[in-house]
Amino acid sequence: MTRVLVAEGDPQLVRAFKINFQARKFECQEAGTGADALRLAAARAPDVILLDLGLPDMDGIDAIKSIRRWSNVPILALSARRTSQEKVRALDAGADDYMPKPFSMDELLARLRAATRREAKSGAADRPVVVVTEGFTVDLAAKMVWREKRNVRLTPTEWHLLEILVSHPGHLVGQRRLLLEVWGPAFADNTTYLRAYMAKLRRKLEADPSHPRYLITEPGMGYRFEP
Repeated sequence: MTRVLVAEGDPQLVRAFKINFQARKFECQEAGTGADALRLAAARAPDVILLDLGLPDMDGIDAIKSIRRWSNVPILALSARRTSQEKVRALDAGADDYMPKPFSMDELLARLRAATRREAKSGAADRPVVVVTEGFTVDLAAKMVWREKRNVRLTPTEWHLLEILVSHPGHLVGQRRLLLEVWGPAFADNTTYLRAYMAKLRRKLEADPSHPRYLITEPGMGYRFEP
């Protein structure tokens, strides 16, 4: 199911989005402010973000720039200001598409589908097979890890966690996303599991586990693999 994060301050428009998205089997996540949008983008890992440039607490352009520091998730910008300059600012900040208000819901849905298709193709094409760092090497196809020319034995859970992180180099992966993908919905809020397994991975892969070089914690948000 496609997860759409809607960052929009107009409650009536949000309701319209929810009705249309749910009718088409999209999962709709709501953020009424820019701060909520940034938090949910990190925690819930949406497949696409629908972001109004007129958010009540911050400029939508700044929200786009902030998300682009750590994520390539498709962003479709919306704005009541129908100027070419506004469109250029949004696209230059990192938005993938732009629609002025008012708009056709059918066209909006078509653009969302197109954005998620592009991301799926790009992700499959860009995903590395072998990830090499100065400290260790990960072969995603063979499901093997080497450190100092020796094979590192990982449990299935440790491997799954590492696989997700190294498949998104330089990008923040939210705590909730990791918990859902590795442990499932019953453990979606159990950050204790996540901290314990990250500690195990660091002991096996980092030269100094207490000061990690590759498996970085973003406090309160998630983790990032820094190659």
